[in-house]
This record gives sequence, structure tokens and C-alpha cells, in this order.
Amino acid sequence: MRPIASQRLGVTNVGGSRCDPAAAALLLLLCLGFLPSVAACPSYCLCASDIISCSGRNLSALPFDLPNYATRLDLSHNALYALPTDWILQPFDRLTTLVLSRNSISQIEVNAFILTPHLLHLDLSSNQLTVLNLSIFTGLKELKELLLFDNQIVQINPGAFSDLHSLQKLYLSGNRLTTFPLGIYWEPGGPRNLTFLDLSYNKLSKVSVQSLLSVTRHGGIYLQENPLVCDCALLALLEYWMWKQYRPLVEFRGEYPCKGNSGPGPLCSQQGVSDIPIEAQTYQEEPGKRLRVPCPGLASSTQEGQVVFWVTPRTVVNSSTNDPSAHLIVLPNGTLEIRGALLEDSGTYGCVAARRRIYEHSETVEVNVVVGNLSTVSASGLAHRSGAEHFNTAFTTLASCVVSIVLVLLYLYLTPCRCRESRAGSRGCGGRAIILCSDPREVDSGQRRSNGKRVAFLEPQAEDSDIGSPKTPAMNLGHVTTEGILKNGSRTVGQTLTDPAHMA
Repeated sequence: MRPIASQRLGVTNVGGSRCDPAAAALLLLLCLGFLPSVAACPSYCLCASDIISCSGRNLSALPFDLPNYATRLDLSHNALYALPTDWILQPFDRLTTLVLSRNSISQIEVNAFILTPHLLHLDLSSNQLTVLNLSIFTGLKELKELLLFDNQIVQINPGAFSDLHSLQKLYLSGNRLTTFPLGIYWEPGGPRNLTFLDLSYNKLSKVSVQSLLSVTRHGGIYLQENPLVCDCALLALLEYWMWKQYRPLVEFRGEYPCKGNSGPGPLCSQQGVSDIPIEAQTYQEEPGKRLRVPCPGLASSTQEGQVVFWVTPRTVVNSSTNDPSAHLIVLPNGTLEIRGALLEDSGTYGCVAARRRIYEHSETVEVNVVVGNLSTVSASGLAHRSGAEHFNTAFTTLASCVVSIVLVLLYLYLTPCRCRESRAGSRGCGGRAIILCSDPREVDSGQRRSNGKRVAFLEPQAEDSDIGSPKTPAMNLGHVTTEGILKNGSRTVGQTLTDPAHMA
């Protein structure tokens, strides 16, 4: 047999069988080692389609012969103690879920995840992490969910969550944090749309109520089972959250301090709380003027040391830190003062203060502020909401009119005009017919013509009451008299249509 290299290109016969040169060339390249081979599934792992599980194998290092086509890699319940930069040697471009829970990982080096750029879910729970350093999650710009609960984290350094632009859920429950990690929200390069943060079962004793009022407008923060000190500010926050039916508080209400009517003593006494029912109110002022808005349900004189927060459409201010030159300030009695009111100041304002009471369904701790002409807004006092409602009403009315006109035009111009008699003599339109015709030739030459459409309602002739007598046709095609005509010309009732060929 001649060597393969001496054969001509094309399908040849070798030993009575046909040989495909492309397949032969591929086999030759594989034999010579010119083509890379795909790593096989290790014997101690389970591979099913694009899912690889090496869980519970007591691995202290990641096996380097793992196939890189996986979209889910499970390395949980092993003995991994660190994630160096070269813990994987080849890119996992398809990997979206990486499970590293239940290991002994205490150190993650910078750029450890640089070869897994498309991760969406990363599980590092139940490990031994203590500090989250700068840029340890670099490269995970698509990550949406990060699980770090049940570790020993005591410190989160600035920039630890940089590059996590798409992060939506962060689980930090069951750690040893003593400071609320506000940098997650404010540091440049961090999460831009974080909607879920679990900080339960940590060591938090103090939280910035003003900061929480700012960040919780964009998502939920779970703080249950922390040794929080119950003061006036925290009590005010919890009461406000309960009134707003804030889900993290409603679901774990019994696991927060200041439960029920219990709480701090004289610092938050009810002397500064008014017994007048809290009702929705609207305050209006012209642009450039000064506007003062009292706190709903709070007496004119509040207890010394009681802090009142105002949640405005753009920021949060409180009565303890006032800048005399600021645009918004909170007076010692809890009243909000808007200096040089602007049109952008219109909106809903919430007063957060410790009132030591359970609100009724009809009560509210919010007020409406309108800067401008009150006649241009709705009764609710929200200018932007009123404009939207008026626009929706006008748009709906206009759309209804347009639809009605279109339907009328379709009825007048697109309804079939002719309804001819079939050859068998049967009527094609039934006993009652509506005729829409625009051809003036339908009218007898002696009759007056018009260019408009003519609508004739044709009634069938009454049948003979005598059962034995033959039935007369419903319409006499030779001489049809209209009983009523809706016309655009000068035709009168009683005129005859003498051309049966054009009758419908």
C-alpha cells in the first residue's frame, strides 16, 4: 500500500474501502500532536454535560486537568485553603457559577478570578475569610450574586468590591463585622445596583440612621440579630420602616431591638408627640421664598436630644447637624425649612422621628411640598404626579376619538358594496341587506344622481299568512322599493331602484 502522502486529493480506494482524505488528515494531525486535546473528566469528579462537580473529594488544590467548557463548577466540601492568582491555568470563558463553599479558604490573592470573567454567581460561604482586601474580586464585572456568609470577616478594606459593577445581591450574614460597610454603596467602581444586602448575625452595635435612610430607598438591608443600641434615632428608623412596611423589618420584626412599646427611657418620652391624628398635608410656596414644613404628629417643642430626620426627594437631613448656609435645614423643633425654594424641591417628604406609637392605616408621616402655582397641581399636591395623570387622561381621550373616527371611516368606505344574486337564484346577502354604493350608475338615468354614498335598508316582504299558498320572494329584484334611504344626495323616500344587476 502506498503512503498517504503520495495519494492524490480526493476519495480513494484503499483495500476495497473508500477513504475520506479530510478524516485521514485530521487523524494524522492528532497522531503527530498538532491539535490540542480536550481534557477528560477526572475520575474523582462527576461531569454531566457542562456541569462539573468535584464536591466532597478532600481536595487541597484545584486539579489542573479540568475541562474548561463547564458553565458550573462545584468544588464545595473540600480542603482548599487559599486561592492564589494561578489557582487555575486556563481561561474558563463559559463558567457562570462557581461554588467554593465549605472549604478552609482564608486567603484570596488579587486577580484570583481574572480567568473567570463571566461569573454570575460566586459562593464563598462557610470558609475562614477574615479580611477582604483591595481588588480581590477584580475582573468580575458581570457578577450578580456573591455569597460570603458564615465566615469570620472582621474588616472590609476600601476597594474590596471594586469592579463588581453588576452586583445585585451580597450575603455577609454570620460574620464579625462591627462597622456598617457603607463603602459598598459610595466607593467609585463598586456596585451600582445593589438591591439586597444581608448583614444579619454580625456584631453591629451602632449604625448611621441617616445613611441607612439614604441607601434603603434603593434596596433591602437585613440587620436582624445584631447587638444594636436602641436609642431615639434607631427607634425612629424602626418605626418609619414599620410604617413603610419595609420587608426586612416586617419579616424579622421580633429579632430587632426596641420591640413593641419597649425602648429607651426619658430620652424618647412621649412629651414631644402630639395626640392629633396624623393626616396627609400639602404645603405650597412660590419659587425663591422660604417654606417651613412641620413634622407630622410631632409637637412644636420636642424633647432635648431627640433627633428628627427628614427624607427628601434628593437627600436626607437631620436636626443634629445643620449648616446655616444649607438649602435644607431641620430646626430644633423638628420643622423642615426650605430656603430659596426651587421647582425641583416639589415632592414627597417623610419625617422620621421617635413617636412611640403604632400608626393607623389612614395615618401618614409624609407631607407633600409644592413649589409653584398650586392650581397647576392635583389635590395631592404632587406636581409631577398631577402632570402624569392629566397627560394620561388627555391621551386616553384622544386615542378614543381617533379609534372612533377610524371605525366610522372603515364602516363607510370599506364595507362591500355589491351583493349579487347567485346563478341558482339564491340571495347572497340574506333577508336584510345594507347597501353601500358609490357608483351613480346604479340609479336610473331619469333619477337625480349624487356623488355621495347611499345606504339603503331593505326589508324582506312579509310572507303570506296562508300556509297553503306559495311563498313570495323576500325581494322583488325586478322592482325594489326602498323603505328608507340614508343619502348624501337628494333622493327621497319611495324612489325605486330599477337596475337589479347592481343591487346588493
